[in-house]
Amino acid sequence: MILVVCEKPSVARDIASVLGAKTRGEGYFEGNGHLVSWALGHLLTPMMPEEIDPAWKAWRSETLPMLPEEIPLKPTPSGKKQLNLLKKLMKDRRVENLICATDAGREGELIFRRIYEAAGCKKPFSRLWISSMTEEAIREGFRRLAPSGGYDALYQSAKCRAEADWLVGMNGSRAFTLRYKALLSVGRVQTPTLSLLAARRREIEAFVPEDYFELWAGFGPYSGVYLKNNQARLKTREEAEEVAAQIKGQTGTVASVKTEIRRQPPPYLYDLTTLQREANARFGLSAAQTLDIAQSLYERHKVLSYPRTDSRFLPSDMKPKIREVLSALQEPYAALLPPKLREPGKRMFDDAKLSDHHALVPTGRAAKGLSPRENQVYELVLRRLIAGFCGDYVYESLEARTRVLDYEFKTTGKAEIERGWQAAQPPLAQKGEGEPEKLPPIREGERYPVKGSKVMAKRTQPPAQYTENTLLDAMEHAGRFVTDEDLREQLKERGLGTPATRAAIIERLIEVGFVRRERRSLLATEKGMKLIAAVPSELSSPETTGKWEKGLRDIERGRLDPLRFMDSIRRYSGYLVEAAGKGPEIAFPAEEGKKKPAYRKRTGTKPKKSASPKAAKRGSNSPAPPRG
Repeated sequence: MILVVCEKPSVARDIASVLGAKTRGEGYFEGNGHLVSWALGHLLTPMMPEEIDPAWKAWRSETLPMLPEEIPLKPTPSGKKQLNLLKKLMKDRRVENLICATDAGREGELIFRRIYEAAGCKKPFSRLWISSMTEEAIREGFRRLAPSGGYDALYQSAKCRAEADWLVGMNGSRAFTLRYKALLSVGRVQTPTLSLLAARRREIEAFVPEDYFELWAGFGPYSGVYLKNNQARLKTREEAEEVAAQIKGQTGTVASVKTEIRRQPPPYLYDLTTLQREANARFGLSAAQTLDIAQSLYERHKVLSYPRTDSRFLPSDMKPKIREVLSALQEPYAALLPPKLREPGKRMFDDAKLSDHHALVPTGRAAKGLSPRENQVYELVLRRLIAGFCGDYVYESLEARTRVLDYEFKTTGKAEIERGWQAAQPPLAQKGEGEPEKLPPIREGERYPVKGSKVMAKRTQPPAQYTENTLLDAMEHAGRFVTDEDLREQLKERGLGTPATRAAIIERLIEVGFVRRERRSLLATEKGMKLIAAVPSELSSPETTGKWEKGLRDIERGRLDPLRFMDSIRRYSGYLVEAAGKGPEIAFPAEEGKKKPAYRKRTGTKPKKSASPKAAKRGSNSPAPPRG
């Protein structure tokens, strides 16, 4: 008998159906030599500090840092019953082997391994690693089961991530809450993300707008803007009006005309972050909403591949499958395909650029019964795949210079030649959508009388507020905020958080009152601004977290010792406690309706010792993130 452990009941139903396990038990399916059961996401969660050591119940500065050698787990309130069932099934004498069929990723691996260890199970298990929930994909996945040992490093990376978040979050939150007598939540990823929003607010508040002017002249079939020292901005209206008076009634000569045919290849396929960004920009969906929709399209409707991916490429062996998906398209999508499909090459199929999962693509299953929002997200993915098989977007650009007396005017234009992949783009919220521009019919040496002029008053604009679209981009490419060139290069691979966690980070910042939504914008609140002013730069800088994210990936790849990584996290947790005690004087306003932590004044009693002398010593050192 083989026990298959899935992450969710819906996945278990699909797998049980494929395996022929048709008899329904309480919390599992059985049949054809298989038991198929499920977790409910995480069934085990790290204990709270006071559950590990009673001395940590009261929030006291003398008990910090809290550095347990191990962070014990406890069942989640809603998961006790299913956890006990899984333990029972794992110990069932009929069960000889197990299959880990949780989501194919870091968190899915953690979910299974925690249950496996909590059950004290020693039975061998294999790993099911699939990116689609279609029957064909499930059968193929079971034909290619992998040995569990190949995912040990992935589990170590997941375990280190969870323990790092506990140590940094628990110690940092308590230390800064005690220092400022206000409930302050800090985190390994959430605080640097908040720092990005705080920096943008400071930029906007410090921005001083400046008035400037532009002078436009009409030459009949076209117009141009006056350039002074190759710049269109003029400081005063008087200067613009003086030039306007000089050119009145004059004739201009076309001094130069430059035209160029430009080609834009189709965009890459979606990973989760780019899908979230696009859905936010087009439809105003939050990152969390898009993730939930994509997960539903994957699990429930089975029309999308695994959504929590950071890859924008497909393996070369998927070429036949993708062709099948395209050939099965119904109207109106079939009409978007060109008569002759373009070969995408390595812009789509590149084995060297794959990560744990491939890019988001449709599975080929008919999309029926989708809600309006589900259909919007599904269409984005489908149309992006179609675009990859279309031709380049081709257009002609023009730049001309016209001289009137000693004054120069610049004219630009753009005209579409071939729509190409743009024809497959969703019609909603297209920027610049409309009739193609017409290039002015001008040639070098031609002369045109000045038909009129206009002075336009303008004002410089502050940086735009972050939206979820632009914040996700900043989180993904956090290396751009790092000054060290070598580290910036290293951080190209990892940003703040992962595609699967960034949405939750944004929602958490809103939940704790550090950020608020204002229409489509995300704004740092006063509380959030004060927190960033209070914490050390090591906590708020994307650089530190970027190093850790890279370290976690290096653990996953077997390039970094997990003990070394955790040693750095312990040192850093101790540093945060010291930094909080020396923090600047900042007054946080009292918050109504918020439960206060169990503050306790120093009593002189010595708290119970729960960290080893070595760990305690590590906690007093300055931070030293792993270099990977």
